[in-house]
Amino acid sequence: MSGLFGTSNPTTGANTATNAAGDISKDVPLSAPPEDSISEICFSPQTDHLAVASWDKKVRIYEINSNGQSEGKALFEHEGPVLSCHWSKDGTKIVGGGADKAARMLDLGSNGTTAIQVAAHEQPIRCVRFVDIPNSAGPMLCTGSWDKTIKYWDLRSPLPAASVDCQERVYSMDTNKNLLVVATADRYINIINLNEPGKFYKTIQSPLKWQTRVVTCFNDAGGFAVGSIEGRCAIQYVEDKDSSLNFSFKCHRQPVQNTRDTHNVYSVNAISFHPQHGTFSTAGSDGTFHFWDKDAKHRLKGYPEVGGTISSTAFSRQGNIFAYAVSYDWSKGYSSNMPVYPNKVMLHPVGVDECKPRPKTGKR
Repeated sequence: MSGLFGTSNPTTGANTATNAAGDISKDVPLSAPPEDSISEICFSPQTDHLAVASWDKKVRIYEINSNGQSEGKALFEHEGPVLSCHWSKDGTKIVGGGADKAARMLDLGSNGTTAIQVAAHEQPIRCVRFVDIPNSAGPMLCTGSWDKTIKYWDLRSPLPAASVDCQERVYSMDTNKNLLVVATADRYINIINLNEPGKFYKTIQSPLKWQTRVVTCFNDAGGFAVGSIEGRCAIQYVEDKDSSLNFSFKCHRQPVQNTRDTHNVYSVNAISFHPQHGTFSTAGSDGTFHFWDKDAKHRLKGYPEVGGTISSTAFSRQGNIFAYAVSYDWSKGYSSNMPVYPNKVMLHPVGVDECKPRPKTGKR
């Protein structure tokens, strides 16, 4: 594939080895974005289709071509703000979960035009993820809610296949292979082995001292990254034998002018792993995003402010597109939600070397 979003992009990637400052001048806006704050964006694992969940009660699906041009292909509605969205592994189904306490699914494989309700909770659904559960008859959905439960759903049944009680409200959830990670209020992080989905394999307190904003699984399912409201990110491995590799670092902080050792601290709202390189991005309320190499403990690239807080991010299946939502995240309360605040999704062409890990030196 050629063009701005081709699989190789020498123009963008040429200077990455020597220049840690990223360029957003070639970033392209998504056409016809949502009309209210964007809660989550998610790429199809099979095609260059992007799902966008919004507080305007809709999930929109866009097709993106190699030149960065986008076109709306489908949408479905909830009865309240949509807080999460996710694709099935085969790319035929898209699910949304929201403040109407329901999860709704659109089946693109059968040319469906109307979403059907596939899950319900007693409180808003904060997170939805399709999960790989061994020996299940078909795709399974996991929903995490502010009612302090996660539920598993067989899409053919109106009743949950299983329900697991959590300590507190579910704030973030992610899955990869047999790993499911559920982060709740009060900084609990529950780790589930999907070979035994009905119980917690392990529960830890977040290594970060303040509220958890996001958890995202490693590509190899060996661990996960945690972002918090305190401008910190933690790298956490599942097994105790790898605990020496755990670490956390400061990010998304800005020095206060004319002061010494004083910084404004911003929330880390989104963490996404590159599908090929295993490097990852962080994005936050300061309106910047950065690419990192967790194994080298090194920042690969830092990008300038984009004009508003970044609420969600996603890499495309080949890793050649990095999408980020510029949208108010309510980090400064009601008074900062101005009508002129930007509400858009930007598509960043990822250069060949932009997300590549640092060459290994033989030292750990």
